[in-house]
Amino acid sequence: MSGSNNFNEISAVFVNCTLEKSPRISHTSRLINVSKGIMEREGVKVEEIRLIDHQIPPGIYPDMTKYGWEIDEWMSIYQKIIVADILILASPIWLGEKSSEAKKLIERLDAMSDKTNEKGQNIYYGKVAGCLITGNEDGIKHSAMGILYSLQHLGFTIPPQADSGWIGEVGPGPSYGDTEYNGEKIFPPKGYDADFTNKMTTFMTYNLLHLSSILKQHGGYPAYGNSNDQWNEGNRWQFKAPF
Repeated sequence: MSGSNNFNEISAVFVNCTLEKSPRISHTSRLINVSKGIMEREGVKVEEIRLIDHQIPPGIYPDMTKYGWEIDEWMSIYQKIIVADILILASPIWLGEKSSEAKKLIERLDAMSDKTNEKGQNIYYGKVAGCLITGNEDGIKHSAMGILYSLQHLGFTIPPQADSGWIGEVGPGPSYGDTEYNGEKIFPPKGYDADFTNKMTTFMTYNLLHLSSILKQHGGYPAYGNSNDQWNEGNRWQFKAPF
């Protein structure tokens, strides 16, 4: 695939919200690799973070050591997310929902919601987000719905078709990328030939890149009508209470 777009100035962070600590296999990471591979071929700077490998407690504050936790590595993860142009939250499905690690990530992102950029906007303004979902039960769209709503509410911009996923047969069975199950060989690896997943992952990836490129070219969003600083200073534009 070739085109006239130049994405060399864009950076992306995939946060893998698997429940498997490294070096255990993460099927979610295998789907991440599809999107990540596209980005790398387009010259994008890419990093994958497996959240569970870090000591990050749940909570809604930037530093949870002030609230009873001995260790909180959140700020080191946040610094990688905040300098990236694109965030992709990737999660397995458990009981039809995103993982507990995914929920924790959203909570910790929300913990930074009082921070603003140089325009006085929410700190995530001008950044683009999407999500990837894997599992062996129903819940791709349900999980994506909650994730993408949460991210846009925090200030991320969501392009069209910003989610993709793959699910196997309901119940125990081979997961995404498996080459063997119960002693039987699987080729190609499970899910790798799923045309719809490949299509949606490709569309998601390029829509993230296109939107991020557009926002970077325009310096993000204008501050007119959406600046916390201006609102707090009393410049409330045309707001009038209906009473």
